Amino acid sequence: MRVLVVQDDLAGRRHLVHRLKERGYAAWGAGTGKSALQQHHRVDLVVLDMDVPDIDGLLVCAEIRRESDTPIIALTGSGTEVERVLAFWAGCDDCLDKPFGAEELLARVEAVLRRLRPDPDAHTVTHGPLHIDVARREARLGGRTLALTRKEFDLLHLLAARPGVVFSRRELRARVWHDSATATGRTIDTHVNSLRAKLGDTRWIVTVRGVGFQLGRGFSAAA
Repeated sequence: MRVLVVQDDLAGRRHLVHRLKERGYAAWGAGTGKSALQQHHRVDLVVLDMDVPDIDGLLVCAEIRRESDTPIIALTGSGTEVERVLAFWAGCDDCLDKPFGAEELLARVEAVLRRLRPDPDAHTVTHGPLHIDVARREARLGGRTLALTRKEFDLLHLLAARPGVVFSRRELRARVWHDSATATGRTIDTHVNSLRAKLGDTRWIVTVRGVGFQLGRGFSAAA
């Protein structure tokens, strides 16, 4: 799991990154809100100090939430109820008042990821007749193995692991193509259309106009 720590205090940021790495996370830091907005699509969780120097932390939080469902833990400074409420309204998933202990932050990171993300150790994902074996990188529909390319499998697995979540094209580029310059909107659309054809029903992958794609209810018809 990848964690981005956004904090102006260099020493504090380095300490949190070090503790996260000790716990097994791939973690790195950023010192500004602008940097957070540039990098949040690359990670599984953002630890965001609301006192970043260049952009209001509430705006950073709201912009991340507008573009993606990346979990956010907000670090609030005043410790007041009003600040925490505003942070939640802006889209954060949890709040932690400063000063705080690193162990509490680590516990909250684990709790948020456990609540909002699929089990990273899960070996299978099943929706009706669709069965995805993650370890074998194999997808079957009604017992029939689907001949998927590597990116098609990654795309289907991402959508199937988070049913109901709409993924923007930008987020798909980050999570499936790792921000590769080759992942244009046309590339993503081509892979989506190919997956729909192989699944045999366009309703398996739904286009949410102006936003992105999500796993649909194709299995209702297939069943």
